[in-house]
Amino acid sequence: MLEIQGNELILQEGSLITSKTDLRGYITYANFDFIQFSGYDEEELIGKNHNIIRHPIMPKIIFKVLWDTIQGGKEINAFVINRNKENYDYWVYANVTPSFNKDGSIIGYYSVRRKPNPKAIPVVKGVYAKLLQAENDAHSQGKNPMVASGELLNKTLQDINMNHQLFFITLQKNGSL
Repeated sequence: MLEIQGNELILQEGSLITSKTDLRGYITYANFDFIQFSGYDEEELIGKNHNIIRHPIMPKIIFKVLWDTIQGGKEINAFVINRNKENYDYWVYANVTPSFNKDGSIIGYYSVRRKPNPKAIPVVKGVYAKLLQAENDAHSQGKNPMVASGELLNKTLQDINMNHQLFFITLQKNGSL
């Protein structure tokens, strides 16, 4: 049973939303929790780009950092807000890792999302709102939105003396910085 608060689905402690994608981000596997929270049938998900559940308030720079990290062969943790087929929102704490073949080449990506620390969400919302605003402002000024939000993200992380991994892990663990 899904818990709904307003327009938001709330993950339970035992929820593990799991998916696999190919190198381009197209879904090759979706577990029951992914199907349930996304609101899509398995047939609607398999072969579709993972951005089918992308929420419009997610800053694009977060996905750039994610892709740069996993394409570099490293895992990443991040907070992500998704929007399901019925337009319900749901926050997740995602761990995304590359999958390797026996020769050490990346053949796809594996993601497990769990319930985020609810105390961390207001902090994340604040940071993401600023990043999204930087992207929107840059776009309206004819500038590169990714450069603008990337610079702001880097400054934000420098100001708290953390990299993105430590930022996300600390928030998930402590609920604050």
